[in-house]
Amino acid sequence: MNVTPIALQSKNMITDFGIVLLFILASMLMLVLVFGISRMLRPNKPNEEKLTTYESGEDPIGNANIQFNVRFYIVALIFVLFDVELVFLFPWATVFGQKQLIEQSNGWWGWFSLVEMLIFIVVLAIGLAYAWGKGYLDWVRPDQKPSNFKGKVPMDLYEQVNEKFAAKS
Repeated sequence: MNVTPIALQSKNMITDFGIVLLFILASMLMLVLVFGISRMLRPNKPNEEKLTTYESGEDPIGNANIQFNVRFYIVALIFVLFDVELVFLFPWATVFGQKQLIEQSNGWWGWFSLVEMLIFIVVLAIGLAYAWGKGYLDWVRPDQKPSNFKGKVPMDLYEQVNEKFAAKS
């Protein structure tokens, strides 16, 4: 076996980590360069219309700090969950479906991977059934219950503040 000591190797060699570091530095340099060129070339003429909030082509009305229904977040979370499931299913299907791998393990590898993925899908299906059964996916607006809270600030003061905001917009 012909092994050359590290001291005798060429000092101009870059290790694998050095190559990764060079790519990171080059990508940062390109990022700064692209942003710098775009900053120099873009027009900068702000006006009142450009600085207003954009709401799908409509003029904004009222305060933007509103409470969203929790169902938006639940539906988004379930979407992300099943999107991540696909990220796991695709490599599973491509790697564990290889004929040579199954033949080398006398077939037990294919059964193991199938059972493993079925357990994964069953757990996700149980979670979906739970969310569906609890009504988290129903898009029916719940009845608004008036609050019985009596604060120290009269209600007409709140209405005056809302009228001021409506008059400004």
